Amino acid sequence: METDKKTEANHVVKAYQRYLKLQRGYSANTLDAYLRDLEKLLHYLEQEGMQVQDVQLSDLQHFAASLHDIGIHPRSQCRILSGVRSFFRFLQLDGYRDDDPTELLESPVLGEHLPEVLSPGEIDQLEHSIDLSKWEGHRNRAIIEVLFSCGLRVSELVNLKLSNLYLDEQYIRVFGKGSKERLVPISPKAIRELHLWFMDRNLMNIKAGEEDYVFLNRRGAHLTRTMILIMIKQQANEAGITKTISPHTLRHSFATALLEGGADLRAIQAMLGHESIGTTEIYTHIDMSTLRQEILEHHPRNMKTKY
Repeated sequence: METDKKTEANHVVKAYQRYLKLQRGYSANTLDAYLRDLEKLLHYLEQEGMQVQDVQLSDLQHFAASLHDIGIHPRSQCRILSGVRSFFRFLQLDGYRDDDPTELLESPVLGEHLPEVLSPGEIDQLEHSIDLSKWEGHRNRAIIEVLFSCGLRVSELVNLKLSNLYLDEQYIRVFGKGSKERLVPISPKAIRELHLWFMDRNLMNIKAGEEDYVFLNRRGAHLTRTMILIMIKQQANEAGITKTISPHTLRHSFATALLEGGADLRAIQAMLGHESIGTTEIYTHIDMSTLRQEILEHHPRNMKTKY
């Protein structure tokens, strides 16, 4: 009997995995993250002797409390509970359950968190610290400039293909989350850095099947996200930048520079590939001192009246 329950649970999880992959179009990395978080719930239910079909709101509240008790960070708790909601919506959608017990499930309240941002001057500082005498010098400078100029996710950068570059027209085609396609303008500076990298790239022995990837390692294979992360952290250290940064910092810096330059939030949303404008509002921030000065200078109630 116990074996039958485990077999049924495995069947449900595999069906959910197919749903995420085929209907939601999630990448392998996103899929793995969802399944890892789901495993935490399934392990908890197994310890409690429960099946997913029998779970009620109170059970999920106890599960959420257990995440807090074992010291999981509130932000990670929110991510896990988001995955739990996705799982139970699937169960209802596919007829495994008649209801969704997560409808009233609350997540921890998070304080406002603004990621580190690099100014254009700090981006220049980062790029100028690169040793161009090394074979990877122009490649690394092109990586940093493309991340900052186009606001790409690191996963989008490592999967960027030569066949998706339209440099004469000054835009690139990007495939984001769920394989959703968008067109992003690319700056003349980023184009120049790419052409310098291509001069080195053309001299490489490229592995079969890797010929279309823009950025390659010294063995002629496309880069991984971890390689990009390590490179940027090392370069920040060499540039004397003390902020804690990552490839994501350059994406956020891109959005912030556009916003402070007066770009419309909807345009930024489109370039970042966000489905919801709310995500863009959280992702970007405005320097409050600059905002205050703008209000003081331009709002009609603050302008001096002439008599």
